[in-house]
Amino acid sequence: MSKRFGNEVVIRNRQASYQYEILDKYVAGMVLTGTEIKSIREGKANLTDGYCYFNKGELFVKGMTISPYAEGTHYNHDPQRERKLLLKRAELRKLESRLEKGLTLVPIRLFINDRGYAKLEIALARGKKLYDKREAIREREVQRELSRIKSERA
Repeated sequence: MSKRFGNEVVIRNRQASYQYEILDKYVAGMVLTGTEIKSIREGKANLTDGYCYFNKGELFVKGMTISPYAEGTHYNHDPQRERKLLLKRAELRKLESRLEKGLTLVPIRLFINDRGYAKLEIALARGKKLYDKREAIREREVQRELSRIKSERA
């Protein structure tokens, strides 16, 4: 394999922990085309605007962007297309029953597992209110301050 492709690909949705309160996590496989997996191996994907939804009992991710593969020909993929997620039927039923008002499924992390397959970690999440976000910022600043004080003393 060439140097530009790597199995150590981990693409994170850093906004998810700020925007949502994470309740539960699942790891799902994805139905991809050849040029999509090549772009993922290059690390060219964005999860920020992504969300998951159910359609006829199947789970799909929408809004996730996988950049077109640079050396792809006219067979290149649509960067914004909906991609089917693969979970066990029992997990799908459990997730669909837990999706109530105010809860959503958001992609958190896209990675290549040890067998070379692209996996998407999704989370059942509840949107944070503005005051929750302010509280998270305040806690982060306090932790930063404490760690700075500890490092000065050491």
